[in-house]
Amino acid sequence: MSTPDSDSLLAEQLLRLTRRVHRIQKRHLQRSGLGVTPAQARLLRTLAHCESPPRMADLAERLEVVPRAVTTLVDGLEASGKVRRMPDPTNRRVIRIELTEDGRRALRELRGARVSAAEEILDPLTDLERQVLGGLLDALMGGSLDPDPEPERAKGRTC
Repeated sequence: MSTPDSDSLLAEQLLRLTRRVHRIQKRHLQRSGLGVTPAQARLLRTLAHCESPPRMADLAERLEVVPRAVTTLVDGLEASGKVRRMPDPTNRRVIRIELTEDGRRALRELRGARVSAAEEILDPLTDLERQVLGGLLDALMGGSLDPDPEPERAKGRTC
């Protein structure tokens, strides 16, 4: 049975772990030399999961940020050649965002940096501890790390 004190301690441990994960991932991102911020990396990963190039508003909704934040992220990624803006073929007022080949290459390198960061974080754990941790994280995340995007596609969204 949990107590308010034990729940408070768990909450603090989770927050500290989250901050540590972010620090380590950021360090691995910097070592990769891609010049991509964590927020830009998240946008690239989101684009990779879209079945067709999304609108800026779709990206903002998916990332749970304001559209202006997406504009700034896309500006930086476009300047480095990782994404491109393209007009919507059916509505010239709409701009869609797509990954370039350089963006796909960057995603492969980013995955490597994330795996390296995960290895560093999980290094002290035995195989059994990793298995238990995976089960606990699944329970906390509602059983899935990557929710099935199909329901969103059914609503006519591209992302």
